[in-house]
Amino acid sequence: MSNSSSITEFLLLAFADTWELQLLHFLLFLGIYLAALLGNGLIITAVACDHRLHTPMYFFLLNLSLLDLGSISTTVPKAMANSLWDTRAISYPGCAAQVFLLVFLISAEYFLLTVMAYDRYVAICKPLHYGTLLGSRACVHMAAAAWGCGFLYAVLHTANTFSLPLCQGNAVDQFFCEIPQILKLSCSDAYLREIGLLAVGVCLGFGCFVFIVLSYGQIFRAVLRIPSEQGQHKAFSTCLPHLAVVSLFITAATFAYLKPPSISSPSLDLLVGVLYSVVPPALNPLIYSMRNREIKDALRKLIIGLPKTEKYHCIACVV
Repeated sequence: MSNSSSITEFLLLAFADTWELQLLHFLLFLGIYLAALLGNGLIITAVACDHRLHTPMYFFLLNLSLLDLGSISTTVPKAMANSLWDTRAISYPGCAAQVFLLVFLISAEYFLLTVMAYDRYVAICKPLHYGTLLGSRACVHMAAAAWGCGFLYAVLHTANTFSLPLCQGNAVDQFFCEIPQILKLSCSDAYLREIGLLAVGVCLGFGCFVFIVLSYGQIFRAVLRIPSEQGQHKAFSTCLPHLAVVSLFITAATFAYLKPPSISSPSLDLLVGVLYSVVPPALNPLIYSMRNREIKDALRKLIIGLPKTEKYHCIACVV
């Protein structure tokens, strides 16, 4: 019987048994990873370098792209390396770091999506108060709160998860280190503390979800009162993709952490893991850039080239 003090590494889920299929998975993940890097990198560059995008909505979008880059870089490169070198191993510290970073970045992203819903609510339902409620300082404070809450939540979960004694081996049925999979390796009742923390997290997440739903309910009511069909189309095209990303993110992550063990299987766990950890970071740039004229204009301007007088406007981030 093994315990956590004797475990020096974990064995992640292998995508396939043959080298050819492992290579196929490597190429597939490489394409998704490069697309996410390119898309999020272009959004960060466009928002930073175009002074017309120094607004609250694009400030939050820049933060979202940073979180997406971090979260997909936490899981996918290691999975690609394991497929390429035909190995499953990840060190104990590496697994702990992966859990911490993933929980931190995904939690912060969820809190940020809640803030973005509030931003859209104020912009559409209370436009006269937008400058007051979402000034530069308020935006920085809300973004910092999202990052800070994600960090504290990750510290609690990581410290609690890796303090549990592990008695069921070291094989993790996922392509990255995931808390529910590590809990399966823990001794009988030792995991109840972490279950309690997860329950608190679910309550907090449900509260954020209710806030998002209520915000969009008010937004859609306001949009339907707009006499111009063009105005309605613009509002819906901005909000519906955001709502779609939030719904996919919440559904997949909740299912991954709360599904009963009776319906758990390696293939199902793999699919759900990809849906909440890989798909959103790759999909967000496509949703926010392809349907956003301001982003496309800023990218076109960057590709063509900036006049000398405007190059000095390229700064790290200004709200």
